[in-house]
Amino acid sequence: MYIFNIISLLGGLSMFLYGMRLMSGSLKEGSSGRLKIWMERITNNPLKAFILGLAIAAVIQSSTATIVITSGLVAAGILSLRQSLGIIIGANVGTTVTGQIIRLLDIGEDASPILKLFQPSTLAPVALIIGIILIMFCHFKRSDNLGSIAMGFGILFVGLMNMTASVSGLVEGGLLGSLFEHMGDNPVLGYIIGAGVAFVLQSSSATIGILQAFSMADSIPFKTIYIVLVGIYLGDCVTTAIVCSIGAKKEAKRVGLVNILYNLSKSILVILTVTIIHSLGMLDNLWNMNMTPGTIANANTIFNLSCAIVLLPVVGIFVKLSERILPDEEEPKSKYADIVSALNPVFFSTPALAFRSCYNALNAMLDAAVGNVNKALDIIDKYDEAIVNEIIAEEKNIDMLTDRVDNYLVQLSPHIREDLHIRIFEQYHKLVTEFEHLGDYADNVAITVKEMHDEGVEFSQTAINELKVIRDLLDTILDYTKLTFIRRNIDAAYHIEPLEEVMDDLINTLHDNHLGRLRDGKCTIRAGISFLNVLTNIEQMSDSCSHVGVAVIARIKPEKANLPHAYIKDLHKGENTKFNEAYERAYKNYYGMLDIVESKATD
Repeated sequence: MYIFNIISLLGGLSMFLYGMRLMSGSLKEGSSGRLKIWMERITNNPLKAFILGLAIAAVIQSSTATIVITSGLVAAGILSLRQSLGIIIGANVGTTVTGQIIRLLDIGEDASPILKLFQPSTLAPVALIIGIILIMFCHFKRSDNLGSIAMGFGILFVGLMNMTASVSGLVEGGLLGSLFEHMGDNPVLGYIIGAGVAFVLQSSSATIGILQAFSMADSIPFKTIYIVLVGIYLGDCVTTAIVCSIGAKKEAKRVGLVNILYNLSKSILVILTVTIIHSLGMLDNLWNMNMTPGTIANANTIFNLSCAIVLLPVVGIFVKLSERILPDEEEPKSKYADIVSALNPVFFSTPALAFRSCYNALNAMLDAAVGNVNKALDIIDKYDEAIVNEIIAEEKNIDMLTDRVDNYLVQLSPHIREDLHIRIFEQYHKLVTEFEHLGDYADNVAITVKEMHDEGVEFSQTAINELKVIRDLLDTILDYTKLTFIRRNIDAAYHIEPLEEVMDDLINTLHDNHLGRLRDGKCTIRAGISFLNVLTNIEQMSDSCSHVGVAVIARIKPEKANLPHAYIKDLHKGENTKFNEAYERAYKNYYGMLDIVESKATD
C-alpha cells in the first residue's frame, strides 16, 4: 500500500532535513568568528563580494543563512546594499555544493574499492561512527562541533537512502512516473511544485536533494528537472526575503528583495535560454534523457554559475529597482538608530556577529556614560543649565541602550554553545549593568549640583580643589577602563584595581576633612550633604570601573571567571608585588596633590 511507502518516505525526509540542519548549524557555529572577519573585510569590488558569498554559502551549506546574515550586516551599517549584491549572487552559486556532495548516490556497485568507500551505504555509517567518537570520547577544543558536523553528514545520507528505498514502491505503482510526466508536459505545474516545496522546506539545497533521491528510484527527464529547478530558485528566495524583512529597516529589506529580483531574472534567463536552444534542435538528445543525482547537480551548478556570470555586471539595476519598490521614507533618525538596528535577531545563528553588535552598543553606552561623568563634574565648578539637560537626555539614551542590549542578550543566550561565546556573554551581561550604573552616578551628581544651584548653595574653594584631585584620579581610572573594554587590554585592567583602592582611601580622607570643616564652621550642613553625595557617587563610579576590569580579566583568563571576589581579596592581602607597587605609586602621587591643596587651605 502507498501509505506505508509514504510514511517511510516522510521518515527519510525528516532524517535528511535534520542531518542537513545539524551539519549546517555546526558548520556555522564552528566558523562564526571567521565569518565575521570575512564579511567585515568586504570591499566595493563585486567580484570579491561574489567569491566571498560563494565561499561562505559553500562552508555553511546555506544560501538563506548567508543572505540573512548579509541583511543584518546591511542593517548594522557594516555593509552597503551595493556591497551585498555580490554576496547574494555568490551565495546562490555556493549553495550548489550540497548537490555535488549528494551526487555520491551515483556511485554504483561496479565502482573501484576506493570509490566504494564514498558510497552512501559506506560513508554514512563511517561518518556516524566518527561523529559519536568525537562527541563521546574526545575532549579537545571543538570536538563536539566537529562531531556534530560528522553526525549531520551521516544522518543526511541515511535519510537519503531511506527516501530512495521508500519511493521504489511508489515507482512500481506508476504514481511518481505519472506525476513527473505531467510536470514535463506542463511546465507551469513543475515550476509551481518546485517553488512550493522549496518554500515549505525553506531550503533549495534540501529540495534539490529530494529531487536527486527521487531520480535514483525513477526516471526523471531533463525537461522536467530544469523547470522544477527554476521553480525551486524562486521558492527559496521568497522564504529568505520574508526572514530578512522581519523587524528590519528598509535597507535590510531590500537585500531580500534584491535576492527575489535576482532569482526571478535567473529563472527567466534559464527558461528563455533552454527554450531557444531546444527550439533550434540542440537539446534533442538531452531533452528526454533520464537524469541522475550527478547530472541534476551539474545542471543546477551550470544554471547558477552561468546566470551569475551574465547578471553580475548589471547588479546595479537590482539596487535601483529595489529602491523604487521600497522607497525611503523621511523619518527622524535617533542618535543611536544604527546601533539599535544592528541588534538584529538574524545574527543569532552566528553568535560572533551578534556579539559584535552588542560590543558596538556597549561601546556607545560607555562613551555616553563617561561623557556624562565629565559633564557632571564640569558643572561643579561652573554651572550650566544646558549641560544638565544634555546629561538628562543622554541618560535616557543609556537606559534605552541598556534595555535593548539586555533583551538582545537574553534572546541570544539559547543559541550560545561554545566556551568562548559563553565567556563573552557573561562579560557583556555584567558590563551592560555597570555601564548603566556609571551613567546613573553621573546623573546623580548632575541633579545634586542643580539642586545646589537652585538653592544658592556653593562648595568652599578647598572642597572644590579636593574634588579636582579625585577627579584627576577618576579620569585615569576611566581611561584605563575604556582601554580595557575597547581593546580587551588585560594590562590596563590590572591598573584599575590599585587606583580604585587609592580612590577609596582618598574618599575616606576627604570625608574626614569635610567633618573637620563642619566642626570649624567653614562649611554649611547643606553644602556638606551635597559634598558627601558627590563623593559617594564618585566612589561608586570607581567601583563600577573595577567591576569592568574584573569582567574582562575573567573573559581572558577563564580560571578567574568563577572567583572574581576571591581575586580582588587576594590582591588586597598585600602579597601581589605588582599590585603593591602600583598602589604605592598612585598613593604617593595623589596624596602629594592633596597635601598641596591642604597647605593652601591653611595659608
